[in-house]
Amino acid sequence: MISFGVYGDVSLAQARTKRDEARSMLANGINPSEARKADKIALQFAHENSFESVAREWHSSKKATWSEGYAKEVLNCMEKDIFPFIGQRPIEQIEPLELLTVLQKIEKRGALEQTSKIRRRCGEVLRYAVATGRAKYNFAPDLAIALNKPKTQHLAKSALPVPD
Repeated sequence: MISFGVYGDVSLAQARTKRDEARSMLANGINPSEARKADKIALQFAHENSFESVAREWHSSKKATWSEGYAKEVLNCMEKDIFPFIGQRPIEQIEPLELLTVLQKIEKRGALEQTSKIRRRCGEVLRYAVATGRAKYNFAPDLAIALNKPKTQHLAKSALPVPD
């Protein structure tokens, strides 16, 4: 026996449509109840393996070796610049072009140093995902060539400390 919802929440037309879908599945040798359970498991798996959840797991595993301020900075950058765009996507389904597009948005703000840092951090998250079997490869380092580098500024000789 399968339920299609709570009486009153599901109209008669919706219940009939769901009944017809269940009959069609049965005709194809698929148990509708088992299919629904499998869909729930797949949805839970996708959520547990989203970029955001893997990034937070990576962050938790690393923050003991970081200063409190640095740990906050890393998480804040991800929450501000990455999670709103690709955070809910399953990590194994994220394509290089998706991450590049997000990084280019940051770059367009003129935040070249921030873009470089976030690309490296995303690379660490992807590397962690590969190590834990949730992604096939880490493509973040390859994106560096498509992004502008922050300008290097060297100290002037006069700014260097004079040895005694």
